[in-house]
This record gives sequence, structure tokens and C-alpha cells, in this order.
Amino acid sequence: MGIFPGLTYSVRCVTIPRYDNAVIPGAAPMTTMSQEAGPLLEAREIQKHFGRVVALVQGNFELAPNEVHALVGDNGAGKSTLIKVISGVYHADGGELLLDGTPIAIDNPREARELGIETVYQDLALADHLDAASNLFLGREEYLPGALGWLGFLDKKKMRRRAEEEMRHLKIGIKSVDQAVQNLSGGQRQAVAVARAIAWGTRIVIMDEPTAALGVRESSMVLELIKEVRSQGLSIIMISHNLPEIFAVSDRITVLRLGRTIQTLRTQDTTLDAVVGMMTGAVKVGE
Repeated sequence: MGIFPGLTYSVRCVTIPRYDNAVIPGAAPMTTMSQEAGPLLEAREIQKHFGRVVALVQGNFELAPNEVHALVGDNGAGKSTLIKVISGVYHADGGELLLDGTPIAIDNPREARELGIETVYQDLALADHLDAASNLFLGREEYLPGALGWLGFLDKKKMRRRAEEEMRHLKIGIKSVDQAVQNLSGGQRQAVAVARAIAWGTRIVIMDEPTAALGVRESSMVLELIKEVRSQGLSIIMISHNLPEIFAVSDRITVLRLGRTIQTLRTQDTTLDAVVGMMTGAVKVGE
């Protein structure tokens, strides 16, 4: 039996040799991108400690323009820590982040958003009692012009119109943006959270377990949404424990284990067994 419910697999303990100045078959080098398009985002040797607990010691990651890049690993591998460093929730204790090849410092989530990086966390961070349009503009409310705006009156028509445009843009099937979020299905709630990220995230969208706790039909809806977001020209960082879903939508996969980046692979050139083997340590890389 494997570590994933309902999924049976077998792996052998093997060693994948590391080649100097060459590409491991089935793997894309972690720090070398094609000449045509350099990496949009880079994380180099990221470290993060919580007291004596080492959450991340060697976090390396590259995101190319217009790609879906999945981060995988067992619990405690460092996936969530890495994306929280990228999204400004955590300050790295070492290493550096680069955007378009330029070193950047992200001190808080607001600065990440200003750089065009939006995050959809597993809990979605939606206000259940508000409608979809209000959630889309949560913290970014539009006010009426003139004195009414100074008095705090919202421009609800403008917000509703923009929300409808975003939903239509992403082909999200919601009857009305005036519906309270608490009355929506799990897939629709996820769609609202993604639409909010797309509305304000101009370059990168980070998705943490986007299909967690969703049924098969709703999960399929979210996966189609991810493909649609990619088709709009954005890059997506996706964390998920559901490997079949990752293989369905991702362009590349980066495997983390015990706080270290193990390898980055092209999805089309690897297998589920190989990825599971790297996650569990059954497949050794570069030793």
C-alpha cells in the first residue's frame, strides 16, 4: 500500500546519477532555463528555521512564464514554507528571491501583491456572509466619486460589473455575483477565491491544495479553471497531495523532501512512481 489512499504503487530503491553539465533524463535542471525564456521567479537556497526546527534548508525553485508548476512532497517537506516565503508571510533566514532575474525582498503579503503575486490558501479566506462581488473586492473596495466616497459609500454597481466580468472571463458558472458565498458549492467557492486572485494577480497565482475536500465533479471544475488561468498568460504555483491531478494540469514538478529540493522534472517525461519514489526517499537523486 502507498501513502496515498486508493492508490496502489510499488517502487524500488534505485539511484539516479547526477551528470555534470548535462540534463538527467526526464528531469529539468533546477537552475537552468531555456535560452528563449528565462525564469519569471527564482528561489535560491531558501532557508527557514522556527527555533530549532528546520522547516527549509535548501529550497530551490524556478517558475517559467505561463506555466503550471507543481510543488510536491510529504507532510513536512517544506512546500508550504516555501510558498509562504514567496508570498511574504514568512521572512527567509537565508537565500534569495529573484523576479525577472532581479533580486527582490518581500516583507509582507501586500508587497507580494504589489509585485503581481496572489495566493489562494486552502481555507480560501472568504467572508461567507458577503456575496461573491464583495469577496472579490475584499480589502480593495471601490468607492463612489465625490463626497459620497469620502463618507464611505461603496460603488456597488462598479464592483458587481467587474466581478461579473472576471467570472465570465474565467468561464465560472455562478448564477449571480450577488449570492452569499455561504450558499455556493465547494467548487464555486474555490472559483470565487481563484477569480479574486486572478483579478489582482497580474503575474503569478499560488494555489495551496486547490481541490482539497472537493468531490470529483468539483475537482474537475477547479482543474479546468487552472487550465483556463494558464491560458490567460499567468504562471501558477500549485501545491497538492493529489498526484494524478498534478499530472493532469502541470508542466513541471518540483519534489521536496525534508526541507530540501530534490529535483525538478518535466511532467511529460516522468512517471507517478518516480515522483513518489523521490518523495519517500526510495529513489535517490545524485548520490
